[in-house]
Amino acid sequence: MKNFAGKICFVTGGASGAGLGQAKLFAKNGMKVAIADVRQDALDNAVKEIVAFAGCAESDVLALKVDLTNRAEYTAAADKVEETFGGPPHLLIQTAGVNSFGPVEASTFDDFDWVVGVCFDHVVNGLLIFVPRMIKAYANKEEFHVATTASMGGFMAGSGTGPYSAAKAAVNNLMYSYAETLGKYGGGATVLCPAN
Repeated sequence: MKNFAGKICFVTGGASGAGLGQAKLFAKNGMKVAIADVRQDALDNAVKEIVAFAGCAESDVLALKVDLTNRAEYTAAADKVEETFGGPPHLLIQTAGVNSFGPVEASTFDDFDWVVGVCFDHVVNGLLIFVPRMIKAYANKEEFHVATTASMGGFMAGSGTGPYSAAKAAVNNLMYSYAETLGKYGGGATVLCPAN
């Protein structure tokens, strides 16, 4: 994407860290920004930070408390974005992520459910909930893009990051698949792979 002003951005994990930085940047560039997170206090603070940084109106920022692994909640959040801003996002940025940081041989089902749920399943949910809406609204008419934050951990094993590295490897592969297909609709896909 090259043109941002007046368009809609949705950022998961948008209440802190890299997600908050992304939300600030795109709000500063004139986008209406929706941020999703599980922590209401962090969302409240993030809205203030985005408005102060971007100089935008508070009505241009939508904070959504949502468990991104819960498909019903995520779908309701997508509906709220359309209701508030008049359409689905032109730019979907999936940045929410967690890591258990423990010996892989001591990992539990709960570790895998949590880490894979947030790091991979939430990405699947976002793609399946938003991309059909984006194609319907914008295909070959307006720019649209999906970006997901994976990790350099998706390219290498880690004795203390087994569930995380496996989930991020899956995210990489899935986003390559979307990159291959969205072009025919005038869209695009990016996977971001930061290191420590």
